[in-house]
Amino acid sequence: MRYDLVTFGETMIRLSPPDFKRLEQTESLNVAVGGSELNVAVAAQRLGLKAAYITRLPRNPLGRMIANKAQEQGVDTSHIVWAEGDRVGLYFVEFGANPRPSSVLYDRANSAMSRIRPGEVPWKAIFQEARLFHTSGITPALSPSAAEATKEAVRAAKEAGIEVSIDLNYRAKLWSQEEARKCMTELMGYTDLLLTTEEDTERVFGIKGKDYAEVARRLAEEFALKAVAITIREDISVWRNNWTAIAYANGRIYTDITYELEIVDRVGAGDSFTAGFLFGYLTGDVEKGLKYGNALAALKHSIPGDLNWSTLEEVEALLKAGGRAGRIRR
Repeated sequence: MRYDLVTFGETMIRLSPPDFKRLEQTESLNVAVGGSELNVAVAAQRLGLKAAYITRLPRNPLGRMIANKAQEQGVDTSHIVWAEGDRVGLYFVEFGANPRPSSVLYDRANSAMSRIRPGEVPWKAIFQEARLFHTSGITPALSPSAAEATKEAVRAAKEAGIEVSIDLNYRAKLWSQEEARKCMTELMGYTDLLLTTEEDTERVFGIKGKDYAEVARRLAEEFALKAVAITIREDISVWRNNWTAIAYANGRIYTDITYELEIVDRVGAGDSFTAGFLFGYLTGDVEKGLKYGNALAALKHSIPGDLNWSTLEEVEALLKAGGRAGRIRR
């Protein structure tokens, strides 16, 4: 296969004030790129999978910046849809500290990706050379045409006989719970692997339980899924969290250790979990996916920006060390 993993979604330019400044007071902004499906493709590629990333970008310097970042990590960008006269979405991250939380401001309306339409991506040809397709709930939330393009993609994936992974990734600023429930319920009919949080599950599907294990089981049974993974975050402070995850497959719950995190940047941690989970799943099984996803997500918290620059060796060293950072490497 040419690709182990094909991802589909929007990437934005990320702008953030330095030194914990407010947006209103800053004189400069740090620039990065980030988007759920690109974050997954990059992290998976760095672990050793062959990944392709598909999106729609304007043919201008900002569009090329995004494509270049993907190419820099070895991700295939040959199927990107290039458009004339459109824009890249922006988002601003303002880092806080107790008692002021970090916050995100979006400027993504009418982006190039929100204008994507069915028929623009040659899914049939792409899926002849792929093992697994991944997208998130953010992509269909961008616009009605993006929702139809997402449905086209998952239908083509199933027709090609490849597995489909979806991160629920509910964004209240993009659509209502009712809109999300209608669309995502339809997409679940084509989904094999679901990655989510308990909070998103309740908001989108109205599914809750006495604990995370029951939620995962109910999701798997409701939508006939091969596996469900749920990430679990405990906020101790803005810059200290505990992090773990569980998975459910074949009637069994899998658990893993809890990581004590000192946070540099938490944006993209869920995407790193997805990348590690898909790596472990494709090279082993659900249990391996859980452990590698959990470790890769923990490492992401120590890295600035949306993209995870961790390596497979670092993930496996963390697993071997039982989640402890250990002494300085010399």
